Amino acid sequence: MLFDEALAYLLSLGHETLSIKLGLANTEILLESLGNPQKDFRAVQIAGTNGKGSTAAFLDSTCRQAGIRTGLFTSPHLISITERIKINGEQISEEEFARLTDTVREAATTLVKRGLLQTLPTFFEHITAIALLAFREAKVELAILETGLGGRLDSTTTAQAEVVAITPVALDHEEYLGSTIAEIAAEKAAIIRAGVTAVIGPQTSEALDVIIRRCEAQGVQPTVVGSQALSQLVGISRDGRCQVTIQTAHGHYVTVQLGLRGRHQIDNAVVAVALAEMLGEHGFPISRDAIVRGVGTTKHPGRLELWDSEPPVLFDGAHNPAAAGALRDYLDEFVKSPVTMIFGAMKDKRLQEMARLLFPLADKLILTEIDNPRAASLQDLLGAVPSGLDQNRIRTATSVDDALKHAQEITPDDGLICITGSLYLIGAAQAILKRRSGSAPILVTFL
Repeated sequence: MLFDEALAYLLSLGHETLSIKLGLANTEILLESLGNPQKDFRAVQIAGTNGKGSTAAFLDSTCRQAGIRTGLFTSPHLISITERIKINGEQISEEEFARLTDTVREAATTLVKRGLLQTLPTFFEHITAIALLAFREAKVELAILETGLGGRLDSTTTAQAEVVAITPVALDHEEYLGSTIAEIAAEKAAIIRAGVTAVIGPQTSEALDVIIRRCEAQGVQPTVVGSQALSQLVGISRDGRCQVTIQTAHGHYVTVQLGLRGRHQIDNAVVAVALAEMLGEHGFPISRDAIVRGVGTTKHPGRLELWDSEPPVLFDGAHNPAAAGALRDYLDEFVKSPVTMIFGAMKDKRLQEMARLLFPLADKLILTEIDNPRAASLQDLLGAVPSGLDQNRIRTATSVDDALKHAQEITPDDGLICITGSLYLIGAAQAILKRRSGSAPILVTFL
């Protein structure tokens, strides 16, 4: 199977967010037919609404600095599906991805033929199996798994991680997880099982109450960021990289420079530090120096990622109101130049809340449709524009390509193009810009 064939097969299973079938049974049966690859390495699972991908990236970087051979599984991808599976910091090759997809496809097809599965596993169930199989073959020591959706019934939960984390919980994916913070927190907290080590990121009181009750029911004593693990901002760079001092029950880390931009990354870094310390108690030697180097060299594309161009481009996949608030705070504090904002999002998101937070910051606003079956239409986006916003500042574009062309035409030399609203938009925009330039982007170190 060639890479294009592998991709076509996976896409034939249905779009990953429209063909969701939450539940562990299909993945468990599929993994068993593959020899249960998840049993050949140890794992950390990270759930939450916001920050779980950044926390996973911080932890992966830290573990690699400690000499631990890691596998990292994240979603979604920006440009290539191979971005989702990294081994020791390097994304899997297209050839390896295609070979493993063929192996999983054959196993899934056989299970259906034998009547052990009623239908083929979903896109995400396939990808999870592909990742776990890749990690076994690569002989990773530790897999770091970002939960796809929820936790209780997410495919990554089949790995039975011994160390887990819950990053901040907010309203998102209500159609699957529940309409209240408490309901969503319960879905995510279900990854906390008897015998696990748990780290809890900053939460609202409603979410924290649910998570703590889950810990108590399972006999787990968690590490809670904000009580047992604390941070203090001691400095900040011109482009928004924070320097912090972190105090935990196990260590004191002075003037740690974070590799990712934004004040909101402090909490994600502290959760990652606490996880690294817990891994130390599980037999993974991670020194203080490895932690400091790891959080300082972390990269996570599409999250306040700044490219050097004329004008510079800032990408941030703020896909819900909490993430939009973090982007708003960053723009308020660190961007003084005129902002041209390209915004596109999924129609099932809280568009009006996101628009209220972000649109007033734009000197020029370009609303665009994303090539995705879940995408909000231009009519949806225009309907979310806050009343009173100057209509002369708003343009529309029927494609991401056109939106980029408009932005480059209307943004002054001293301006900034900010692309936000969805990681799917970020991926489409980056693919277009890379294709136009014919080379890899140069990352900006300051604004």
